[in-house]
Amino acid sequence: MFHISTAPLNREQIQKWVEEYGYVPVEPPLGIDLFAEIERVKKEKNAILLAHYYQDADIQDIADFVGDSLELSQKAAQTQADIIVFAGVHFMAETAKILNPTKKVLIPDLNAGCSLSDSCPPERFAQFKAQYPEYKVVSYINTSAAVKAMSDIIVTSSNAAAIVQALPADWKLIFAPDKNLGAYVMHKSGREMVLWDGVCMVHTIFSYQKIRQLREKYPDALLIAHPECEPSVLEHADFIGSTSALLNYVVQSPAKQFIVATEPGILHQMRKRAPDKDLVAAPSEYSCSCNTCPHMKLNTLEKIYNALIYEAPEVTLDEQTIELARRPIERMLEMSRALGILKK
Repeated sequence: MFHISTAPLNREQIQKWVEEYGYVPVEPPLGIDLFAEIERVKKEKNAILLAHYYQDADIQDIADFVGDSLELSQKAAQTQADIIVFAGVHFMAETAKILNPTKKVLIPDLNAGCSLSDSCPPERFAQFKAQYPEYKVVSYINTSAAVKAMSDIIVTSSNAAAIVQALPADWKLIFAPDKNLGAYVMHKSGREMVLWDGVCMVHTIFSYQKIRQLREKYPDALLIAHPECEPSVLEHADFIGSTSALLNYVVQSPAKQFIVATEPGILHQMRKRAPDKDLVAAPSEYSCSCNTCPHMKLNTLEKIYNALIYEAPEVTLDEQTIELARRPIERMLEMSRALGILKK
């Protein structure tokens, strides 16, 4: 829903709309080139636009940087911009704010949440953690700032197995919130962990029965999968990796055909970087396009433009949460650099 506004808006009206809709519902001026205007306003305000691989192609193409959660965390920590616009989901914008407490962090639509993060409410996780007082908490980055604040180290799908393997051998570990990624990390690292029972709605609906039918249709295709997928899919995958790892694998592999089991937004970058490869999106259990993340797709060029113009919605966190959540994120970045996963 968008309103047409010809008069300047005051902060009170903007905030009222954000509280009601979760974004600024103003129709951009008729006939403007959104790509050019977004670029103009970014330069004018010293703003940077970060986008996740699961965003629509237009948003990926206009972003200053496109990456997975680990890459975006590093970029957020390094930026010299005054304003960060995060085209992703809420926990990603929170991470940017945690790493840049003095900067203004905007998200085009506050409704862009995350089913995995939502599956781990802070109050319930605190109760769960209290059952294991001697355990250290390894939290996937797909969690709220409040859960990060209860964690000892954060991980992403790019670095989880390596970091867990490198943690002190006498540490007893809780892993939250994705049980599929946790099980995969246990297998890869050889470490036992207590798993929180959470999943990603996008990655759990891939149907191995339908994938098997696809493999019969495309016998030369390699199945590549994100580790948040169900074990039945991972067991038969030719390659398992983070979003960036899947992208790099397609680019570097001599194979010409791939069945891709992750959110299909990544296919845009795969086709840009490997135009000679044939990519087939893995089918879901259902007839709908349920493997498309509905939260990621709430962001649009219009909402990004409005976020820049009106500097709203803004992501804010209290100082205590920022301080407690910052430490495990910085530990992740430090370990990732030490392990050679990130450039120093």
